[in-house]
Amino acid sequence: MTKISWLRTMRNVLESYADPAVLIDADYNVVATNNSYDFRFGGLNGRRSAKCFFLSHGYQRPCDLEGETCPMQEARDSGHRASVLHIHNTPQGKEHVGIDTIPISDEEEHPYFIEVMKPIREVSAEPIANKMIGRSKPFNELVNLIQRVGRTDINVLLMGSSGAGKELAAQAIHSASPRASKPFVTVECSGLTDSLFESELFGHMKGAFTGAINSRTGLVQSAHGGTLFLDEVGDVPLHLQVKLLRLIETKTFRPVGDSKAVAADFRLICATHKNLPAMVERGEFRVDLFHRISTFPIRLPSLAERRDDLPLLVESILLRIEDKTPLQLTDEALQLLAQQSFQGNVRELKNILERAAVLRHDDLIGVDVIQRSLDLMPVSAMSDEPADGLRQLAEQGLSLDQVEQRYLKALMHTCPDKGRAAEIAGCSLRTLYRKLEQ
Repeated sequence: MTKISWLRTMRNVLESYADPAVLIDADYNVVATNNSYDFRFGGLNGRRSAKCFFLSHGYQRPCDLEGETCPMQEARDSGHRASVLHIHNTPQGKEHVGIDTIPISDEEEHPYFIEVMKPIREVSAEPIANKMIGRSKPFNELVNLIQRVGRTDINVLLMGSSGAGKELAAQAIHSASPRASKPFVTVECSGLTDSLFESELFGHMKGAFTGAINSRTGLVQSAHGGTLFLDEVGDVPLHLQVKLLRLIETKTFRPVGDSKAVAADFRLICATHKNLPAMVERGEFRVDLFHRISTFPIRLPSLAERRDDLPLLVESILLRIEDKTPLQLTDEALQLLAQQSFQGNVRELKNILERAAVLRHDDLIGVDVIQRSLDLMPVSAMSDEPADGLRQLAEQGLSLDQVEQRYLKALMHTCPDKGRAAEIAGCSLRTLYRKLEQ
């Protein structure tokens, strides 16, 4: 078989994929594409070949030399399929794309690679409402986990501080799952009182209690076939956790006032801003329930860990605040925002920008307006009162050196990049190394 006929055969192979697919040679040249790729990404535009890294990213050299993981290089080194997540340039803008790279060879044993690309629609790399938005490395790592676990049916525990986007992450997992066409039902655990817990979750029969004039379907039954999202599961009182455990273990429940058990069918996602392992140690959260809900734990990065996404998030929020008149920040205003700690994460950023939109002089928001918006921060948010964690450290009688060591351990756990960790800690990289050695 000649090389031309082999390439013709490979084009037919590419057409067997419903998703965009290309054939790449060992020199990173895209030599064949399928119709789906041509429609989604614009194809080769009449060229016989083009470098894959240029088509996908506009780079002038391979992805791994630009700080990204190169799926072709991984497949070449291992000899097996490689899967990564990239952000590609498309006619619609930048998009997250999951890439499967499969190593093959022609009849003369020359190496080639088939790359199959699946656009990820649950998140966005462009300013858009009602989706998780980002391009930074921590964000992409989060998206990768969401895509992997989304295809399964196992229980997921989302951990992260308030305002980090846990509910949006839960919705993204649901959208990436086989249950995407079924209901996504949220249970606000912090608002469930003892009297409402069973009735809200399991429903009740007519006459089950005073005021029950009609039968009511509970949230568990409403989520049948879909996803049940327990937001702030750490707020469920200890004496009610056993009821939740029984639901998860048996996948059955009884509506209040009914003697018959009903089968439940849902995928469970839980979220909390609390330290559940610490609560388990203090006897405030059942250890068996913790292990049931945390089959696949995901920690959401804080806004401070993904500052590279700040300009994109600012643009997205401003578009939602004023969709008729485009608002913008000056470079100085954006730099001032980048210096903030954002303990309230994206929710806090949104509040600051909404205040700035009210205080602005025109459509270009300057540093003075952002400063006034920061000065209007509620007093309680800037209180000098120690947080619960700091108060506990003080009550334990720890020295400053001991507190610093605990802080550094936690910092390196959440931010393995030592250069970035030094920036957060406010010290030089040399000083950070010295403290870590101590």
